[in-house]
Amino acid sequence: MASYDVIVIGSGPGGYVAAIRASQLGLKTACVEGRETLGGTCLNVGCIPSKALLHATHQLHEAEHNFAKMGLKGKSPSVDWDQMQTYKGETIETNTKGIEFLFKKNKIDWLKGWGSIPEKGKVKVGDEVHEAKNIIIATGSDVATLKGVEIDEKIVVSSTGALSLPKIPKKMVVIGAGVIGLEMGSVYARLGTEVTVVEYLDKITPTMDGEVSKNFQKILQKQGLTFVLGAAVSGVETMKTKAKVSYTLKKDDSEEVLDADVVLVSTGRKPVTEGLGLKELGVEITERGFVKTDGHWKTNIDGIYAIGDATEGPMLAHKAEDEGMAAAEAIAGKAGHVNYDVIPSVIYTHPEVAAVGKTEEELKDAGHSYKVGKFSFMGNGRAKANFAADGFVKILADKDTDRILGAHIIGPMAGDLIHEICVAMEFGAAAEDVALTCHAHPTYSEAVREAALACGDGPIHM
Repeated sequence: MASYDVIVIGSGPGGYVAAIRASQLGLKTACVEGRETLGGTCLNVGCIPSKALLHATHQLHEAEHNFAKMGLKGKSPSVDWDQMQTYKGETIETNTKGIEFLFKKNKIDWLKGWGSIPEKGKVKVGDEVHEAKNIIIATGSDVATLKGVEIDEKIVVSSTGALSLPKIPKKMVVIGAGVIGLEMGSVYARLGTEVTVVEYLDKITPTMDGEVSKNFQKILQKQGLTFVLGAAVSGVETMKTKAKVSYTLKKDDSEEVLDADVVLVSTGRKPVTEGLGLKELGVEITERGFVKTDGHWKTNIDGIYAIGDATEGPMLAHKAEDEGMAAAEAIAGKAGHVNYDVIPSVIYTHPEVAAVGKTEEELKDAGHSYKVGKFSFMGNGRAKANFAADGFVKILADKDTDRILGAHIIGPMAGDLIHEICVAMEFGAAAEDVALTCHAHPTYSEAVREAALACGDGPIHM
């Protein structure tokens, strides 16, 4: 029986980061993982492989639509789907092997197998029981299923199946207009698939700032995606190689049917907490299956912590990473820090969409007095040169103090640009602080500065 200061259950972004940070702080650490590779959903069947396909298909889009305008002439590339899958696989392998290297470098033991907690201070992996002064639950999340829809990962697929289809489908129906559905829908639309997105609510990406959501939908429609909003899917009937998706329009109760070669179910995710022995231990679980924690990532059982998708909050890899570091620091007697008001979110379509802080709707509902600074990428020289002028930057600031309350970007490199505002918000900056900071020209980041200027006397280039 091995004995550790910390055993982390799960090697996703939250788990492996928690393990590395614990080891850096001088704690003897092990990490439990039952997959053949480290990295959890994110690296194996989530963030990383989807970005590989998004990158590859964006290059195809550029070749088909913009190369000739720049004097790059010739036949557009044909798609070798098998090679694209190989590229995706190599991308995954590079990243997962990287974590293996980091585990060795930081002297973290990988306990291979699925873990459970038979009693306080003990973790069982296979037939072996290990002792741990502290246990961090980082078991992540799994695909949430939809009533009346059975996922077979062949015709009716989750995001996992959608990443590895044997061939490019002619018709795809995506159930759910959230991040995963729109990213994977974009991938296949660029590859020539006829993509229809069916969403229960009356808008796409429902938690997003309303103005951004409307513009985002218009841009995606121009790219060939079709949207059916306010539609409740009642079932999916599968045949040998096809499927029929039945739905009811909420506005008039009319029933419709869509044909598809592949149906992607992207209706959210649920925490993975079954099989750990938590109920038997008396660990508090919420009604929705999340592990309940206090403000320091502790459960109600001494020495057991929980982070990431297994706990409540946004299901984002970087939220899990922050919590992983913070939980390890708390165990080591330090003050772990996560600012939940400054956690960015990104959709990696083209253009990208990114947000941090409050939306305009949230500020209105709270009766908060605020001002809006906006700047269109049409006024940004770099964006125009790169055929990337769709979208805008929107900064929300307190009307009296000018303190930044939130920012929403739809446009080129939005996922990178948002972090300028994240840092500003972490320091409690005013919009004027961003406006007075010199930004290199020509860069996309100038659009952020111009939006900050728009919170004051007005932008220069609009």
